[in-house]
Amino acid sequence: MNVLAELSIFPLDKGVSLAAYVARAVKIIQDSGLAHQFGPMSTVIEGDWDQVMDVVGRCQADLAQDCDRILVYLRLDCRRGRQNAMEGKVRSVRDRLR
Repeated sequence: MNVLAELSIFPLDKGVSLAAYVARAVKIIQDSGLAHQFGPMSTVIEGDWDQVMDVVGRCQADLAQDCDRILVYLRLDCRRGRQNAMEGKVRSVRDRLR
């Protein structure tokens, strides 16, 4: 089953600037080889359930090494038989804007 996941993950105990911690999670996502799109408030990841959950788990485990409190926002869209959901969903809306 194809999963489109929107992930925001960051520590709550490391002050105001969290970019270094977010970058660690984004690096794990990039290195996973899964399709992804980094944004200002979250990163979207696409893959099958086990792949996506593995990446989310690795992001959390990495931050847990030196963060005592981590906030994880995870929103999932699971759909059988779908491929290239990130691209397809955006293209579908853009086509209707023309």
